Amino acid sequence: MERNPFAINFGMVPKQYISRDILIDEITEELQSELVQNPCFMLTGTRGSGKTVTMTAIEKKLGESEDWIIIRLNPERNMLESLVAKLYDSREYLTKFIDASVNLSKFGIGLNISTKSPVADIESALEIILKEVRKREKRLLVTVDEVSNTPYMREFASSFQIMIREELPIYLIMAGLYENIRSLENEKNLTFLYRTPKYEMEPLNITLIADRYSKTLGINHETAMEYAIITKGYPFAYQALGKYLWEEENHQLNTAVLIKLDEALRHYVYAKIWSELSQKDKWYMSFIIQKEQMPVSELLELTKQKKNEFSQYRVRLKEKGLINTDTHGLVSFKLPRFDVFVKNEMIKI
Repeated sequence: MERNPFAINFGMVPKQYISRDILIDEITEELQSELVQNPCFMLTGTRGSGKTVTMTAIEKKLGESEDWIIIRLNPERNMLESLVAKLYDSREYLTKFIDASVNLSKFGIGLNISTKSPVADIESALEIILKEVRKREKRLLVTVDEVSNTPYMREFASSFQIMIREELPIYLIMAGLYENIRSLENEKNLTFLYRTPKYEMEPLNITLIADRYSKTLGINHETAMEYAIITKGYPFAYQALGKYLWEEENHQLNTAVLIKLDEALRHYVYAKIWSELSQKDKWYMSFIIQKEQMPVSELLELTKQKKNEFSQYRVRLKEKGLINTDTHGLVSFKLPRFDVFVKNEMIKI
């Protein structure tokens, strides 16, 4: 039996992955240029919008060249120490260089060189190693997924800023929820992050999704377009709906497929998003989901609220990727079948 080409595992690149080629090419071309103007990039979006998969694609593309060292870091751990430890293990020439030149015994890294005093400061050790990387005309890309405003992340970002000023060959890509990235860049000593290019994970092209469904499932383009519209271009929904359609006889949409899709969306994404909303956020969403697109004037009439009272919640819900306010005077929910989810949640209250 042929393996299902769709997958709902977060972070893994599925067989039927729709690449964000323009975004990936733009970032990789900038990082590969002789004079890099932007050493840092941010990828933002809701859960399931493709941030991790896109960052993985960038890592893979740059990693094809021997000129690059790619290191992934966890913002919940000591990032400077982790980076130095991973650099030690990443290349034979760096291992030999550290063992011969830098005593990192204080941090449990490498050999204990009796002829050299242990390095007391991990940031100083990193600078020494990066100078060796520069000497060999290599570049280091650090990627951080699920960025949040942790003490380790703040420390690393501050050190990164210093190393960039010293023209060391280190580059950074961060992926995270908009509110977490905003919290980090609001730190008074990290204002350089405001100037960092930010890429929001926009919905995938519906026509492209329809084309993939048509070719993969063997269905006509008109039917495939109907399925694609259900996803609203949301990457996780594209994978989940494709997965359950593939498993269905004749790959036809039915109630059972929609139930599975709704459960996957709820379990993997929506329940977490919902738990992070305030009661007033939820209250507004219970009205917004009543129509595919609603005039703000109608929403205010339904809620008995004033425009200025709704304004702060409109900003919050937009930043969380839940509503679209691009059309003046209109508001709509962005995520596929979020109306079904919200209605079920409101019943529980």
